[in-house]
Amino acid sequence: MKAEESKGNWDEQKDKLKQKFAALTDNDMLFKEGTKEELITKLQQKLGKTKEELLKIIEGL
Repeated sequence: MKAEESKGNWDEQKDKLKQKFAALTDNDMLFKEGTKEELITKLQQKLGKTKEELLKIIEGL
């Protein structure tokens, strides 16, 4: 997948996550290439979800 496609896909998922979880801010959702694990960990802490739960939620968007 090209970087532009990946970025566009993340933008869509990010918006859906923010709609689902009002506590998330734009700052929580910052994603840089190569920092996926850091982002997942931050979201886990913010939402009180396990990594598996969080990945399942994102996959279902």
